[in-house]
Amino acid sequence: MKRHFMLPIFVCCLFLTGCAGLKNIQDLTYIVAIGMDFDEEKDEYTVYLQALNFANVAKQEGPRPTEPIPIFIATAKGETLNLAVSELYKKSEPPLFFGHVSTVLLSKRIVTHRFREVIEDIGRNRSLRPTLRVLTTEEDISEVFSIKALFNYPAVYTVLFKKNSIELSQDEIKPMTLMKFLRVYYEPMGLARLPTVRIDKKTWQADKNNPVLYLDGYSIFHNQQFVKDLSLNDSVFINWMLEDRVTLDQKVKKDQELLAVIKLATPEMKVNYEEGTDSPKFSIEVSANADVLEKIKDVPLQDLKQIIDSDLKKRITSLYQEGVDNKIDILNVGEKWYRQQPKKYAELKQTKEFYLDKDSLSNVKVDVKIFHFNSYKYDQRGNGGY
Repeated sequence: MKRHFMLPIFVCCLFLTGCAGLKNIQDLTYIVAIGMDFDEEKDEYTVYLQALNFANVAKQEGPRPTEPIPIFIATAKGETLNLAVSELYKKSEPPLFFGHVSTVLLSKRIVTHRFREVIEDIGRNRSLRPTLRVLTTEEDISEVFSIKALFNYPAVYTVLFKKNSIELSQDEIKPMTLMKFLRVYYEPMGLARLPTVRIDKKTWQADKNNPVLYLDGYSIFHNQQFVKDLSLNDSVFINWMLEDRVTLDQKVKKDQELLAVIKLATPEMKVNYEEGTDSPKFSIEVSANADVLEKIKDVPLQDLKQIIDSDLKKRITSLYQEGVDNKIDILNVGEKWYRQQPKKYAELKQTKEFYLDKDSLSNVKVDVKIFHFNSYKYDQRGNGGY
């Protein structure tokens, strides 16, 4: 009886596949970053793949090895991005795996000539996650991918792979995910931006120059079109105003004389729109807390505060005017306005003109409160509650 009972179980076991089709971790080539370039004369794309193989990780025991960890970079050309990538499939063993791609790097030629087509291809590709980071560069992508982090750490420790503000250094630009960028990119009003990567070959040395990667500004888009590149200083300032959990180091000067250095915490920015206007008319109120990092000259605290407020007001106004000159909504004020005024926006859209001018911003009010002085003493006469 028992023999008849066991026979069906034995037959079923013969048809069970179990995990036989799964590959070991060291039997795949893991693509962690994809670079894309475009040759306008040849009408041809170039794709770069940055790969890691985990054979050494799977077998490693004990401390981290001291020998250099190689970076593998594959390159192929094609009439389309998919054709270029397909060239690499047949020339890659162990086989390619795209499930861990976390960064896409686009050349400036892609940004200026083929950006919309490429970003739509990336967005619809089911192999790529919407949380991956997107960056631009004017550097040679192959050289960017070949650069390691300091102390011989692999490339995944460079700025190409930073995830969020927790991993950011002081005054550094926040990374931009594909999902967040596309959400703003397709809006009819507002500011869309992608970080720009550069190579620094002078700062660090170890027997010879040790190149490192850093974020050097933003590529700015408006109405699904690339407009211009924004400098690092302006990009960091925009980051401080529009993003959460961002601090900013600020010089305090009077007549070109350095008085102090302060750290500004994340501000509260309030945009007050005028009612009944055919386009956005608004004023801005910015408030922030500050710490004194260094005191260079003796000045009354109230004078220091007035200089800080005035400098920030001038910088906001200047940045806004630069945006108007280049038809960029640099302060991102249009997005909220068109949601509140859909009928006015529909009328404005028919004119096909940029919705801001030099008179759209009526006033800027800045209020910085200094709470920590790092043991520096200031003359607090006439300073109200300080």
